[in-house]
Amino acid sequence: MKVRDILRLKGQALYTITPEHSLADAAQVMADNDIGSLVVIAHGRVVGILTFREVIQATVRNGGSFAGLSVYRSMDPGPLICTLETELDEVRRMMIGRHARYLPVIDSQQLMGVISFYDVAKTVVDSQNFENQMLKAYIRDWPEEGADAPAAP
Repeated sequence: MKVRDILRLKGQALYTITPEHSLADAAQVMADNDIGSLVVIAHGRVVGILTFREVIQATVRNGGSFAGLSVYRSMDPGPLICTLETELDEVRRMMIGRHARYLPVIDSQQLMGVISFYDVAKTVVDSQNFENQMLKAYIRDWPEEGADAPAAP
């Protein structure tokens, strides 16, 4: 399975923000849309990612206040990314290796979507459930011994 398959099931909703926005604006967008990340875009290109982790860290460093904080000063400027063709197993290794909960998906320098650790886990569980159902159906429909044998003359 590839990232393309996850995005097809998930849908194409994208939430972005610019580096010039305030951290308070970003937190409001995240809260309003019940999302955990925003891809940071400047001049049509991905320049970073802002997750609830960066929001909390920046706020704590600023004495518990959003005052004066920008997305640029708070974002992760070097997020892990993947492509539509990245295999699911590779995505899992990447996310676990860097403790990343969100990966922007880039194709030909264009943002195609974001996949989350939840999306990956859900895809794995759904795939396992489907395989389980298929195996149960196969066992249930197993021919009885001798059922395929030709009839005696």
